[in-house]
Amino acid sequence: MFAPNILCRIHLQCLRPESQGIHYQHVGEWKWNAGNLTLFECPQGHRNGSVKKKENLLSSVNKEYFQTRSSGKIRVEMDEMWSFYHSKEHQIWLWWAIDHDTGEAVAYWFGSREHCNLDKLLELLLPLNLGTVYTDGNYAYYERVDSEVLVVSKKNTQKIERKHLSLRTWCSRLVRKGIRFSKKASMHKIALGLVINVWFFGYHWLIQ
Repeated sequence: MFAPNILCRIHLQCLRPESQGIHYQHVGEWKWNAGNLTLFECPQGHRNGSVKKKENLLSSVNKEYFQTRSSGKIRVEMDEMWSFYHSKEHQIWLWWAIDHDTGEAVAYWFGSREHCNLDKLLELLLPLNLGTVYTDGNYAYYERVDSEVLVVSKKNTQKIERKHLSLRTWCSRLVRKGIRFSKKASMHKIALGLVINVWFFGYHWLIQ
C-alpha cells in the first residue's frame, strides 16, 4: 500500500499528434494523496485529462465528412456491434455507418438492438444524400431502409466488419474475455466514442 502524499513513477501511455503520426511517451507521474491517484503528466507537459470531462466534446457524426459530402449521392455500409458493461447481461450495441468507397466512418449511435436505435442513426445521416445502403440480414434494415437502395450482402460489408476488429483491438473495453470492461454504461459509451472520434474521425486534439 502506498503511503500518503508521495510521488510515484509508473509506466503509462500519453498520446499526442505528430507530423509523422502518433508519438508515444511512456513515463509519467502520479501523486498518491489520501488514497487517490491524481495529476498524471507526461514529460512534455501533456496532461491525461479525465475521460468523463471529454463527454461534451465528442461528436456522433464526422463533421468534416459532412462538410465535404454535402452534394452527390454516397454509398454507405451500416452494421451493429455488440459489447457490454459491468457484465454480459448489460449489453450495448454500436450502430454506425461508413462510406463504402472510402472507408471513412460517417456517424454512430449507442443503444440496444431495438429498431428505434437504427432510426436515431438514420436521423444523423439525414443531411447526406444516401444512395446504396449495404447491410447484413438484420430485419431492422428491411423495415427502416427503402428497399430500392437496400442491398443485403456480406460481400459489400467487409470494410465495416474489418473496423469492428480494429475497434476490439484498439479498445480493451471491447475484449470479449478481458477484465477491462466498463462498470457504467455512460463510461463505456464515452470511452468507445473517444476511440471513434480520435481514430476514425481524426479528432486527435481530444487526446492532447
